[in-house]
Order: sequence, then structure tokens, then C-alpha cells
Amino acid sequence: MVKRTQRARPRARKPSHRRAARAQSTRTDSTRLKVARTVAALRAVIATFRARGETVALVPTMGALHAGHLALIAAARKRADRVVATIFVNPKQFGPREDFARYPRNPAADRKALAVAGADVLFTPTVEAMYPPGFAATVTVAGLADDLEGRVRPGHFAGVATVVAKLLIQAAPDVALFGEKDFQQLAIIRRLARDLDLPVRIEGVATVRESDGLALSSRNAYLTPEQRRAAPALYRALARAAADVADGKLDWPTIAEAAIRAIRTGGFDRVDYVELRDAATLEPASDLAKPARVLAAAWLGTTRLIDNIPVPRKR
Repeated sequence: MVKRTQRARPRARKPSHRRAARAQSTRTDSTRLKVARTVAALRAVIATFRARGETVALVPTMGALHAGHLALIAAARKRADRVVATIFVNPKQFGPREDFARYPRNPAADRKALAVAGADVLFTPTVEAMYPPGFAATVTVAGLADDLEGRVRPGHFAGVATVVAKLLIQAAPDVALFGEKDFQQLAIIRRLARDLDLPVRIEGVATVRESDGLALSSRNAYLTPEQRRAAPALYRALARAAADVADGKLDWPTIAEAAIRAIRTGGFDRVDYVELRDAATLEPASDLAKPARVLAAAWLGTTRLIDNIPVPRKR
């Protein structure tokens, strides 16, 4: 057996004065953003950070950046000395009839936004760099990936887990940040890192919403003006359902039925699911003394929106 030598890594430190100052500022000079397009180039840049004893945060994205992504960058700047953002529209997480070809892409605007937000490195690999000829490995997380989104989008989370595992290995960050809007994805990535003994903290960042409650998503760009007006009905239904669960006066089937009806009445064409789940295991919630989430997915025309909110805890 070949022994693997593990590289020494700087211990995570309390926020330094320099890091705190960076977290409170924004940049206007986009030339300070380093761009790496190959794994070798990415590792070379990160090696210079490590040589100075600096910690590294990773923020994986598929681009088409919005305020939710920039909130991840802001959170990352508070947790590490250097921030690496990635933009890669991952073909392996799209089904054959999904929107890979038309997924929003705006690389120039994304690069400018990351520079202003204070990212230090942008990693933008090609599909060939991530999946070279002969690539045959797939990472799956059994159980967590099989229900909810996994039930509706078979194979989706194998694609997510595979690309995230590669990014975590390529960048070797101290911490990686993901939005809570994709709550099942966050749970899967936490399990992946734990099961594979990857030396990285996985942290979730609260969902950023429009003033009317709609969760920010790159796919919101697909909505027509009429659909955009209807879209907040998903959040309102989830908020009502979570409040009713916390109140404890109604059973879950009654609450779920009312939520589905509210979503449909609000203008959605169909509802894939509305579920009450344990926040840690994503199993159906049976003990509301533990944190729980209400999760849903529904369609406005050809656009599929997902959202989730925590069930308020009784004090």
C-alpha cells in the first residue's frame, strides 16, 4: 500500500485585523482578481497563499451571479484570509431534458462582481479540464440523495457530489460555503466531506430573498413578468406551513395540503413536493424538538423553483 503524505495546513485562526478590514470593504480594482483556468494554475496560486500561512475559503458557483452568491463571498471573507470562487456550469448535474444549454451565462459581469466583492481567485475550468477523456469516477451519497430532489431529478446529486468532491480536492480549502436555498445539496455535501474524511469545514449561508420573499436564483431570469409576480406564492405558502407546524394545532398532511393548494392558487402550474424534514438527516420530521425544515419544489411554466425555510423553534 502506498502511504499518502498529508500536507501540513495552517490552523484556522480567529479573524485578524486585516481579515476584518477586508470583510468590511469592497474592491473597485478588478485587476487584483487572479483567474485560473486549469487545476495546476489554481494550485499554484493557492500554494502562494499557503506559503504565507494564509487560510483559504472556497465558494463554488455555476455563475450568473446574484446577491445570494455575493453573500457567500462576504461570508467567506469573514472566515478566511483568501477567497477562491469557482464558476463551472457542470453538465453532469443536468438531466437530458433539463436546461444545461440555456442556463444563464455572463462571464464578464460575473468576473467584475467577484472582483468588487473581494474574491481573490476565480477558477473557471473547461468541461475538458474537469472531465478529461476517459473520466469514469462518480461520487454518490446514498440515502440523502435519493429522496426529494433526487426522486424528481435522478442522477442530479451524483453530478453535484462528483464536481464538488473534485473542487474540494483541487482547492483544498479550510472552509467551503454553500447557500441554504439548496438545503438538500448542503446536507449531501456535508455528508460527502465527512464520509471521505476531507479536511474542510462545510458551512451554510442563509438564503437571500427579494423584498417580496422570493429566494434569489439564477433561474429567476427565466420568469416572465407575470410569472415573476406569482413566484412569491411559494415562499408565502412555506412560511404559513412552517408557522402552522410550530403552532402544533394541525397535523402535517393537513398543513401540506393547504400549502400545495396555496401554491397552485398563487399561479404555479404544478407542485413536485412539499415536505417537512429533519434538518440534519432529511428524514421525515418526527421530533419537532429538533430543527426541522419545510422544503418545496414547484413549476411556473417551464421554470422549476425550489425553496425551503426553517420551522420556528418554540421558546
